[in-house]
Amino acid sequence: MAEQTLLIGDIGGTNARFALANPDDSGFSAQKVLECADHATADAAIRTYLESAGAGAPTAICLAAAGPIVNEQVRFTNNPWTIAADDLREEFGIERVRLLNDFEAIAYSVPSLTQDELLAIGLPEAEPLGDKDFTIGILGPGTGLGAVALVRRGNLLIPLASEASHGGFAAETQVQIDILTQLRERFDRVSSERLVSGPGIENLYWALTRVHHEKRAQLSAPEIFAATPDENPRATEAVELFYEILGQVAGDLALTLGADAIFVAGGIAQRYPKRLADSRFRTGFEHKGRHRSLMERTPTQLITHPQPGLLGAAYYARQLVIE
Repeated sequence: MAEQTLLIGDIGGTNARFALANPDDSGFSAQKVLECADHATADAAIRTYLESAGAGAPTAICLAAAGPIVNEQVRFTNNPWTIAADDLREEFGIERVRLLNDFEAIAYSVPSLTQDELLAIGLPEAEPLGDKDFTIGILGPGTGLGAVALVRRGNLLIPLASEASHGGFAAETQVQIDILTQLRERFDRVSSERLVSGPGIENLYWALTRVHHEKRAQLSAPEIFAATPDENPRATEAVELFYEILGQVAGDLALTLGADAIFVAGGIAQRYPKRLADSRFRTGFEHKGRHRSLMERTPTQLITHPQPGLLGAAYYARQLVIE
């Protein structure tokens, strides 16, 4: 197995991250980022990567993709590529090819994470997952709001991909009710993703300015997160609500799954770890009425590993070559 070339990737609308899975442990090496626009197809990008890495023909390929996998293929909304597992099998003359949704790949990474690659959000402190059976939920805000579950039963890891973020937003406070009222003028239906994502923070800010009858220029997500309370108190309020609602959605996911723990991923959460830790995330998470005591016992952690998608793809690539 030491001579196997296990190609892994994490592909989004703009960038494709490739690496080689380490055959004998949980890591990967030779990571390189390519711009999708510079390559006509995923096959061409893979060949460019393999040449730059000095790697031979792949023995197995496992790619995480930011989109739904349907009939072993994925189409991107902001990327002209279409990736099909059968095409990769034919192009590279191998059978061991698997496409994963990006959050499915993140789910596979969680059992491999060390405590140094996790940050506790509030209490209680989490115990390592170890080899015991568990059910966990993972969600993360970015361009959208990803959500997935991971179940271990014995030696079997089972990811459960979901569209939980497209469940309807349930307002729990008066200001959230007011925001929901405003957003219903903009959208036929208001899902949780409409508030908890990059575009979601922009929707929150827009709605708050209308709730407060203010005429403010619309800001981008980075501008909202960067604004100070003195510069723009409405942006600060939007960020506070963003984390509170993220906690509410995370709590709903925990209740739906009967989860032992919840993990938060995604670029926004990783970019502002202290703001998440100091926010009302746990307030929103625990505010579940008759099940508050259950939520208070459920740990929540931020994934701080920089590339959990690649780590999960590496795990699965190794499974492809286990006889």
